[in-house]
Amino acid sequence: MMNKIDVRLVPPVLISLILIAGHFSFGILRGFDAILLAIAAAVVTELVLGRLMWGEWPHPASAYTSGISVGILVRSPLLWPFALCSVLSIMSKYVLRVKGRHLWNPSNFGLCVLFFPAAYGMLDIAPLNTQWGNNMWPMLVIWIVGLYTIWKVKRFHITATYIAAFVALAFVRGFVTGDGFWTEVAPLTGPMYQLFALFMITDPVTTVSSRKGEMWVTVLIAIVEFFLRLAEFIAAPFYALFLVGPAAMLVDLYWTEDEDEGASSVETDAAPVSGAGVESSASPTPAS
Repeated sequence: MMNKIDVRLVPPVLISLILIAGHFSFGILRGFDAILLAIAAAVVTELVLGRLMWGEWPHPASAYTSGISVGILVRSPLLWPFALCSVLSIMSKYVLRVKGRHLWNPSNFGLCVLFFPAAYGMLDIAPLNTQWGNNMWPMLVIWIVGLYTIWKVKRFHITATYIAAFVALAFVRGFVTGDGFWTEVAPLTGPMYQLFALFMITDPVTTVSSRKGEMWVTVLIAIVEFFLRLAEFIAAPFYALFLVGPAAMLVDLYWTEDEDEGASSVETDAAPVSGAGVESSASPTPAS
């Protein structure tokens, strides 16, 4: 049945499910005005830039996923950060490119650009950082549906590697901090980590070309996050991906430079869109 579904619609459906479960169980949204603004800003920016740079109207699924991620993850009493974060996220796909590929996961880029100055009190913005409380059912539904979807589109190994690395490092972190093991594992039960593990690090357009490489990079991201969490950065997973992901992409791009670059570029930018069901895959690329 999955083969008959337009997989570009999978991430929007899944992330909408997270939104519905999170909001009606724990009220994770600041308000519907903010998330609608974030989605609209992302979709409009995608359509305008796609039309201007490629002469075509991009499929809006990718931008919708970016916008809804921003709407869920940004916490601010103001509305403009939602719009700005969405615009920055989509623009990064068109501007920050090497060899026809964008290096940052779009929403990860936009979120980090705002979260980093906010961490030092320069902006009145914070990341969503909540768990599902004692009600396990919303979390279980999201993880079961999400992991099944990721498995069907052949990105399960990335999410599974990240979860395994996070749990293993949680044991070490608990030993260092003196907190209990389950206290350190608890963040995985929140929507922030669900979005991160199911959408951001599985984005095929911004991951390296080999399966083994993807798993090693995922472990490296978890290790960097380990140290960032020890340093008490709330948005630690986003910063870790922001730092490690593009560096790994650059190494991979230049490491495989002697291969058939043209074919590789087209396949990597086109296949993921369909295959993975992650946010940046739905759009054509300026290079294509």
